[in-house]
Amino acid sequence: MISGFLLGKLFPELGVWIESLQVGDISIPMGICLFLMMYPTVVNVEFGEIMKAAKSPKPAILTLIGNWVVAPALMALLARLFLHNYPEYAAGTILLGIAPCTGMVLFWILLAQGDVAKGVVITAINALSTLILYTPLATFYLGVGGVPVPVTPIAESVILFVGLPLAAGQASRKALMKSKGEKWFNDDFRPLIGNVAAIALLATIIMLSSLKGEIIFSQPLIVGLISIPLLIHFFTIATLFYMIPWLLKFNYRDAATIAFISSGTQFEVAIATATVIFGAGSGAALATVIGPLWEVPFMLTFVKLALKTKNHFPQ
Repeated sequence: MISGFLLGKLFPELGVWIESLQVGDISIPMGICLFLMMYPTVVNVEFGEIMKAAKSPKPAILTLIGNWVVAPALMALLARLFLHNYPEYAAGTILLGIAPCTGMVLFWILLAQGDVAKGVVITAINALSTLILYTPLATFYLGVGGVPVPVTPIAESVILFVGLPLAAGQASRKALMKSKGEKWFNDDFRPLIGNVAAIALLATIIMLSSLKGEIIFSQPLIVGLISIPLLIHFFTIATLFYMIPWLLKFNYRDAATIAFISSGTQFEVAIATATVIFGAGSGAALATVIGPLWEVPFMLTFVKLALKTKNHFPQ
């Protein structure tokens, strides 16, 4: 992140160049990095595991409660408490709070040794529920009419960062095991693509930070103010939906999966919606781009915390 901030400050033309490499609303460099993060995540999952996970509804139900009942209400409360004098910043944080993650969250689940197969199922349900619930919840919590259904960013996120890596992963898994054998796949190929995913994650963090480095340096107090409700929200939701599965005697893999999906946000949806409603240069749009700057390091931190406490769950 520090490297990215410095790059954005010292070489602002780099950020302009990166942002120019787009197809529609998709950044080509960011899309490549996210694909290289997601492919190693799902290549290890057998299709049969996904079908089996679909028959276990409890994690999905609990996650939906977190995503659509608890997370939006908590973010609206925090926005009112900390940003009541800045209604556009408050609106941006609320839009983040009601946009459940459907892409990168699978990578955090993999790192935390959660159940990626169930993560795939739940993110698919999240994508469908977002099409139905995002607009009425945004209208309710923002108190404004005419909130659009963010169909395009939802579809793009699901297709490019879940569907396409999943299809490529299943096809290549089958082909490589057939040609090279299961031992080569597990001993040689999986460690190699694991390193590729780590490099892609670092590149994603640097790019995100460099693109927003100028904002950090030019408006540090505003960024700090917006960060308060975002960080409290991440920590509270992740902790709450990690502890509830523990109280309900869920196993660790389910608990980690629920916690990460419940606390993650699909910032592409929030950014697109804020831009349409309030404008690209608005305070709401600014608040939505600060979200991913904190989400990545927070999720990595929570991965470490989850792994340190996994032994407290039923085996």
